[in-house]
Amino acid sequence: MLGRLRGLGLLLAVSCLALGLPAALPAQARASGEPPAAAPPRMTATAGGLALTVPPSGHAPGYVLDVTTAQLGLTTRRSGTSVLATAAGDTGALRFRLGGEWQHATEVTGWTWRGGTLTLTADTTAEGVTVQARITPSADRYALEWNVQGAAPDRLGLAYDLKSAGHWYGHGEAETPQGGPGTDQPWPLDSGEVVHPAFGPASYDMIDPFWYTSSATGLRVDTGHVMDVSVNAGKDGLGRFDIRSAEPYKATVFVESTPLEVYRDYVGIVGKPAKSDATYEQYATPVWNSWAQFYTHVDQARLLDYARDLHDNGLGGHTLQLDDKWESDYGNMTFDAKAYPDPKAMSDKIHELGFGFGLWVTLWINLDSDQYRYAADHGYLLKDAADPAKPCTVTWWNGTAGIVDLANPDARAWYVGRLDKLMGTYGIDGLKFDTRFFDDTCAPHDGYRPTDYQRLGAELADRYDLQGVGIRVHWDTTAHRAGFVTRQVDKGTGWNSLRASVTQNLALSTIGYPFVTTDMIGGSSSEPPPSKQVLVRWAQSAALQPLMYSSTSPVDTIDVTTGKKVVYDRETIDLYRQAVARHERLAPYIWDQVRQTLKTGDPIMRPLFFDYPQDEAAYTITDEWMLGPAVLAAPQLTDEATRTVRLPPGVWYDVGHGTVIHGPRTLPGYATPLGVTPVFVNLGAKGAAKALRAFRDPDIPPAPSKTTTK
Repeated sequence: MLGRLRGLGLLLAVSCLALGLPAALPAQARASGEPPAAAPPRMTATAGGLALTVPPSGHAPGYVLDVTTAQLGLTTRRSGTSVLATAAGDTGALRFRLGGEWQHATEVTGWTWRGGTLTLTADTTAEGVTVQARITPSADRYALEWNVQGAAPDRLGLAYDLKSAGHWYGHGEAETPQGGPGTDQPWPLDSGEVVHPAFGPASYDMIDPFWYTSSATGLRVDTGHVMDVSVNAGKDGLGRFDIRSAEPYKATVFVESTPLEVYRDYVGIVGKPAKSDATYEQYATPVWNSWAQFYTHVDQARLLDYARDLHDNGLGGHTLQLDDKWESDYGNMTFDAKAYPDPKAMSDKIHELGFGFGLWVTLWINLDSDQYRYAADHGYLLKDAADPAKPCTVTWWNGTAGIVDLANPDARAWYVGRLDKLMGTYGIDGLKFDTRFFDDTCAPHDGYRPTDYQRLGAELADRYDLQGVGIRVHWDTTAHRAGFVTRQVDKGTGWNSLRASVTQNLALSTIGYPFVTTDMIGGSSSEPPPSKQVLVRWAQSAALQPLMYSSTSPVDTIDVTTGKKVVYDRETIDLYRQAVARHERLAPYIWDQVRQTLKTGDPIMRPLFFDYPQDEAAYTITDEWMLGPAVLAAPQLTDEATRTVRLPPGVWYDVGHGTVIHGPRTLPGYATPLGVTPVFVNLGAKGAAKALRAFRDPDIPPAPSKTTTK
């Protein structure tokens, strides 16, 4: 009898597996506390097509992927609710460009479910051309790979109905018709328009092919090719993710319970930082860079005057960097003798004032540099993609140049040797690498791909102290794992750029670059200097971010559009110094977050909904963020006297008023005179005690005994 019962149990288990149903575990396994084994995905036919069901497993919520067959479409459902759907109608889900015209998959003509992969065949709007797609599900995601058969298109793309997934985030620095990324960064992305051609690994924009949504889904496109990306272009409600290639389109769609879990899934693929490239001191105090202060109108006397003004007004920092332009010609790696008669003495004086000394460098060698012909003759430059017999030339903001080929070991050794000699001769402590390591008009070295140059650039930069200004490498997993500070693209000097600097950091930190800094405080972009209000508010905002990257002096600066000096008042200096002091007191708390990021990969500066996914109001807030789990920053980013503050669930200490507030709660009309920066501490969060100690200290340090104003 017992044997027959055991046999029936085995038969029942086998039958359940065949039907895609979970089988009961033996009592012994249940008693041991082990979780039940996950049931396998199963396929069923529906009235409109097919349903691929992936049961919940562990922390994964499970999902159903509905495949419509009249016109191939994919709709992901979780708990019975649609959380992501491809575009329908004339746009189509799986699309391709053939002969300059866009086509798309239509009726599904065949399918198989074998070995855990669903294979679909579909007709298309192009006669005689078909699409084959393969979908491989797992607990919290599915892989989608598809290709075109019977033709050779020049582009393959996916298109989604944006509203099906709620709001969209990710992408990185977004090009927009409204001036992005310099003056505009919509957050969420669908609240504006993103029109981003040439979205690829060689772009100067900091970008990754990863997007995630408020419905806790995400899309990663696995490609090394250039893409054309648009999100709500022309307010059309669509997301288009097109690759300039006929190779099979490979993507991963994540399905999770919260956006933070989607982010963690993505980081699980690309990698978390193995270290922090910046030191504790570089998190704690600002780096001062000469660019927005002088642009290219800089010389030894001006730089030393700048350093003395900062020092004498108590505006210290760990480093002073000389940006563009110091070379006699771009690529020479020699100081312009007229502008810099004694570079070593200049370096020594900067060190005497308490700063490290840094220098701007590039791999781009201008054609008029005396090093260009040497590099070209020795094969040290990238070759032209159209004519590999000659060097590739690129036009940039300082002329026309060739690019050192880092994949050529001799070229790399030559470049590194010149850098090291320069640094040793003049006592240079670190470098700011600028420009790109590759250009799409160039041909990669034999055996290399364009994406490899992100890795090669990261490996080069990792040899040197980047002094907290970081570097702009992306896309390749080496960039994620190197732990560089990520600095933004140049911003303007107005309120719109200040706001864009915040939403852009939220975008960058949530695509796997957690050590973010804004563009130079106050902006640049060859615009008139920031007003007093913009400069102060920018410093206050940056003080509540991981690092402070400074340039425009709150003492005085030059209006690049007129050549005239602009002098700020004593209050500007005091409030800027207050922001620096607040950030330095926060450094122990921030450093704790750096170390936590090295363990988990989670971003330090992050949107409220990462910590509070159930708070619906958090998904469209553009001017607040969490700095680690305990600090909520809500600085004033407009020229207004008040602002609205949203506090998620929790018990919050209002630093400005010394009161305790129970959330969730919205605070309208919170007063924000120029000296006030709203900030709150979640008293129940890890790190709250350390954050409270930082905020309870006096905000304004005493003015130095010796001051210099002009």
